[in-house]
Amino acid sequence: MSAPSEDNVDVITFGCRLNAYESEIIRKQAAADGLSDAVVFNTCAVTGEAVRQARQAIRKARRERPGARLIVTGCAAQIDPAAFAGMAEVDLVLGNAEKSAPGSYVAAPELGRVRVNDIMSVRETAGHLIAKDTIGGLKDRARAYVEVQNGCDHRCTFCIIPYGRGNSRSAAAGEVVAQVKRLAAQGYREVVLTGVDVTSWGADLPGTPTLGQLVARILKLVPELPRLRLSSIDAAEIDPDLMRCLASEPRLMPYLHLSLQAGDDMILKRMKRRHSRADALRLVRDVRAVRPDTAFGADLIAGFPTETEAMFENTLSLVEAAGLSFLHVFPFSPRPGTPAARMPPVARAV
Repeated sequence: MSAPSEDNVDVITFGCRLNAYESEIIRKQAAADGLSDAVVFNTCAVTGEAVRQARQAIRKARRERPGARLIVTGCAAQIDPAAFAGMAEVDLVLGNAEKSAPGSYVAAPELGRVRVNDIMSVRETAGHLIAKDTIGGLKDRARAYVEVQNGCDHRCTFCIIPYGRGNSRSAAAGEVVAQVKRLAAQGYREVVLTGVDVTSWGADLPGTPTLGQLVARILKLVPELPRLRLSSIDAAEIDPDLMRCLASEPRLMPYLHLSLQAGDDMILKRMKRRHSRADALRLVRDVRAVRPDTAFGADLIAGFPTETEAMFENTLSLVEAAGLSFLHVFPFSPRPGTPAARMPPVARAV
């Protein structure tokens, strides 16, 4: 969670880098709409704890700023708008599609307190979220983030995020390159390509280009950019073009953060992941073969339903076998409406 600013309008961010990027768009749109004396909560729904923290922050903000307008948006608001609308502290609930739309922050009581549409009906590409005047950088950071993709077409049994973000849609390559060029001109020395499922970029675009082709195009057309980095990628999807970029482009940073989640094949199957343990190890081996200095990080879930000690040991041994150097580890959090929430749980103490 980010801390509030000193501004008249605070945007408090929970969750992922994509949310952090979109909070900058929220900040600009709120200013354009003339919003004042307000706090906007850009929520996360990955875990129950993330939702609890958002609700706690909302109650605290009402105590500290009794006259401010409190607005809740983000994935938790999209998935369960009624829960936030039911909080007496909340003045307005906006969906994920609405949070960056012009006019969303204009006071319009006739539209009601809840403005959340069906996210699955959104067919626009992520490009509409990349505002022409949005620099994509976060305050006081050397890196800038560019959203190249939003949503997800996969349905992992533990994950609620597709219901908060909708189906996968990609920003056009030309628009991405243009924004990276603007960022380089503004002095940013590193750009991070981000999204919900970055490796699916291009699947919905004409000709179905690959993420590797986008990376190659950026590096070719923006030679003044010193460094390009990828955010979390799916271990089941690394295309030949991206492998060639890793092998031949020193400006593509040799760090990949893998969405692994587990190292046991039965747990991966019950998660409905699209890779096996062997697939993950093969990917790491193949990347290191062409780029020996590559470091790897990974997301892992501990205590997935039905997980035994032996299965957990398989995940621990994967960390060693793959030579992972950076881990995001989460305890399993049952999300209502997901298949995993109905599976036999592991005792919380375990």
